[in-house]
Amino acid sequence: MLDNGDSVLVGLSGGADSCALLCFLCSLRESMELKIYACHINHMIRGEEADRDERFAEELCRRFDVPLFVLHKDVISEARRRKIGTEQCGREVRYSFFQEKAAGLRAKIATAHTASDNAETVLFNLARGSGISGLCGIPPVRDNIIRPLIRCGREEIEAYCRRNNIDFVTDSSNLTREYTRNKLRLDVMPVLRQINPSFESSVSSMTDHLREAEEYIDSQAMQALEDAEINGGYSSEMMARLPKAVFSAAVRKLCEKYALIPEAKHIELMRKIVYNGGAVEIRGSVFAISSQGIFRIMQRNDSESMQIVPLDTDAPLLICGKKYTLTVVDIEEFKKLKKIEKKLFYEALDYDTIPLTSVFRTKQSGDSFTLPYRKVTKPVRKLFTELKIPRENRSSLPLLADGSRVLWISTLGSSAQCMVGSSTKRVLLICDDTQSR
Repeated sequence: MLDNGDSVLVGLSGGADSCALLCFLCSLRESMELKIYACHINHMIRGEEADRDERFAEELCRRFDVPLFVLHKDVISEARRRKIGTEQCGREVRYSFFQEKAAGLRAKIATAHTASDNAETVLFNLARGSGISGLCGIPPVRDNIIRPLIRCGREEIEAYCRRNNIDFVTDSSNLTREYTRNKLRLDVMPVLRQINPSFESSVSSMTDHLREAEEYIDSQAMQALEDAEINGGYSSEMMARLPKAVFSAAVRKLCEKYALIPEAKHIELMRKIVYNGGAVEIRGSVFAISSQGIFRIMQRNDSESMQIVPLDTDAPLLICGKKYTLTVVDIEEFKKLKKIEKKLFYEALDYDTIPLTSVFRTKQSGDSFTLPYRKVTKPVRKLFTELKIPRENRSSLPLLADGSRVLWISTLGSSAQCMVGSSTKRVLLICDDTQSR
């Protein structure tokens, strides 16, 4: 975890665990030539008690001659603003502050997580229905974060404090059952210790084995992504052949780019679309798409009025407020349909000419459309004027576009680029359900 000459930033709450950690690292300061700093966050939740903790941290750091950085943050108000739970918000605030200070100091971050914390985390994730990743618990090392006490139980920590005359403060919020972790600590852990006095140690051993398994699966996932990578994304066929555990790890790695962790339900939906095509909204503007044999994860630009939908599904879809059915047929079937209903030709596109980056949306500034047959390219704005499309309808008329290049406009049909022709093998039919009735 540490090399000679390292700088270390300790997360110091004032509790037994963090005080023991600071004392322990200071005992190594001279022999390892360590530079030690500390951070304390006043969450402004417990009033005078929180101020007491801050004063205690300041006094302890003066005693050990350790520079201290303090942050005051109204976590309850911040949690409301972010629309997340208080516990989660407090954690995000802490680590953001740690990373900010560590970057300036070029320091590693040392947190005082113990074997007891690790066991509580595993139980918490188990109760939420976590997969193998959540059951791996708290890693001893992650990036620039180290956890030197992760093998120590809470009783060992308190015994260390007594032997070394280390004072600490008690956070009264840890004694209430208001927070989920406290329920586990106060009600569940004692029962499990009665069954197995070495429960924390057993959990640590289990998480070690699971972490080894996860590392192997991750290595297989990285190799699978490398093998499946093609122009525009990843081969849907190759992704569909992956074992479920490897597929799950692979899509999690793809989602890391967008700083999110997909839930189990999202992963299951992604497994379905690599077989059948389609799209899955993972969160907000991030989508997984499998179309034309290519699987990819992409983010919609929220500044644009875009709606990403699968191009190869026959399920009814709502596009810009109107219901359409998209169907992909081979050219021979299309020719039969064309004889029955000629209008289909004007709502049909050469499926294999549609770029994977295409989206359904409404008109934007700079859009252009190449007229079929005439091969003349015009601004969509000018085209709407020439065709005398009512001004009030122009901003809601659905179209399919690749960037500023419009490939299809509702009621006007396909552009020259995607027009069905002699070389067409597959056809995308875009049927307006309201008109078809």
